[in-house]
Amino acid sequence: MISFEIPEKITNEIQMAKMVAESVMRQYSRYYDEHEHERPSEYINMMWPVMREQHRRRTEKLQQNGNGSGPKREGPDFSILRLIMMIEMLSWGDAGQYLCTPDPALGGAALEAVGTKEQKIRILGKFGQGEPKWGAMAMTEPGAGSDTSNIRTTATLDAESNEWILNGEKIFCTNGGLALDESDGFVVVWATVDASAGRSGMKSFIVEAKTPGVTVTKKEHKLGIRVSDTVAIVFDNARIPYDNILGSAEVIKRDGSTKGFKGAMATFDASRPAVAASAMGICRAALEFTRDKLAAEGIVVDYTKPKHQMTAVERDLLEMEARHKSAWLLTLRSAVLMAHGQPNRLEASMCKARAGETVTWVTQKAVELLGPMGYTREWLTEKWMRDAKINDIYEGTKQINTLIVARSILGYSRRELK
Repeated sequence: MISFEIPEKITNEIQMAKMVAESVMRQYSRYYDEHEHERPSEYINMMWPVMREQHRRRTEKLQQNGNGSGPKREGPDFSILRLIMMIEMLSWGDAGQYLCTPDPALGGAALEAVGTKEQKIRILGKFGQGEPKWGAMAMTEPGAGSDTSNIRTTATLDAESNEWILNGEKIFCTNGGLALDESDGFVVVWATVDASAGRSGMKSFIVEAKTPGVTVTKKEHKLGIRVSDTVAIVFDNARIPYDNILGSAEVIKRDGSTKGFKGAMATFDASRPAVAASAMGICRAALEFTRDKLAAEGIVVDYTKPKHQMTAVERDLLEMEARHKSAWLLTLRSAVLMAHGQPNRLEASMCKARAGETVTWVTQKAVELLGPMGYTREWLTEKWMRDAKINDIYEGTKQINTLIVARSILGYSRRELK
């Protein structure tokens, strides 16, 4: 029999996250929205001891088991389900503050996907000690957004010193400022070692904080998630150790992807369900608030009535609930596939595209249904609408993820379906 019961341990942890979301994140949500880039110290100070202990256990597991996975497990890896549900709850509290969680984040996802045991212990092990620190990933460039084949940041091997020399510019790097401002933080940078090889020449590199030649040049002023930093980074002859490359330095020119590009895609397979979960947290916050406010005015959906007998507002509420549930179930399915160690590329893109579209529509509908008050700063609905839109853009736009879904289902290559 299939069980939909959530393990008690996860339920207890989600309740703890809910307390943080209610007592800290929601209380400071408006303040940090209006004080862009100010570090949410209340949230960070509360979360760091918890995150530090998790990272310490992860490092111990890596050291004991060699690859971090340990003996072959029976049943799913519940830590993935736990992560997805924690992200949803913390984003329900405040998506911008959630992004400031002291964690390896996307940089850690890339490291987990293609890093060696030594790299994981050396870099991620630092997160289990000392002061709060962050990780980030830098892929997007002024001339390379969704089309990663246009990446122009270069990594050249200096054979004499056995170092990689990075040159180029990255933009829209989430948490890039936090990661590079703090000692022991790091950014995973995607660069080409052979521009003529296209995607085959694309590799990822660990760039640690305080590396000479690495400069944060701009912090973006954004529509939403304003407390989190989104930065531009310039690499000017930045030298990093040879061992800081993730995966092989070998370039194999052939049709299709090599390990470098596959490493990027494996990162997205893991991160897209997380982004979808964050979108679902914002979506649920707006849905619940709207439902409660309308209920206070006597507008409650009667689920026993057919739709044609409902008011327009009741039908809208019903549609908001339906879209939220469908997107959340897609997100859980993608996470469960990961938990079972199964490929989830199709499902990751499906849930990411659906979640971004859903949260954008639901939050806009919330503002619409609540009228002038929904549009004012007295309530958080207008903020949720602004926070929502980024989920339709980063980690692959809706259009890109829709293309991935279509190619996967129809069996087309990138060249055949653009």
